[in-house]
Amino acid sequence: MKGRSRNEELARKRALVILKVRSGILTATQGAQALGVSRKTYYEWEEKSLRAMALALQNQPTGRPSAPVDEEKEALRERVRELEKKLDQAEKTIKVKELFTTYQEFRRSKKNRSTGKK
Repeated sequence: MKGRSRNEELARKRALVILKVRSGILTATQGAQALGVSRKTYYEWEEKSLRAMALALQNQPTGRPSAPVDEEKEALRERVRELEKKLDQAEKTIKVKELFTTYQEFRRSKKNRSTGKK
């Protein structure tokens, strides 16, 4: 039992006594005596332990529990998405302007060749 805390050992002892009483090996009076408490306290512990066990055995949603939403982080993520869209749009606009400038230069050079100007 190395490494276990004193509280954990006490809880295990109490659980074992409660299981023995519930299975009929001990009476409630014997269980209370084994734990050094009154029958009233024993029954309180028994009720508490049975409620905890029933709660622990309820069906739970599978998978990892969802993380709490951090409003500030979500707002920042949304802002980053907006800015990335704007950046993408700006980069595309620059490419279109560069293509348009190249096209205009091509048209001027073609016009100049046909008229003989440089």
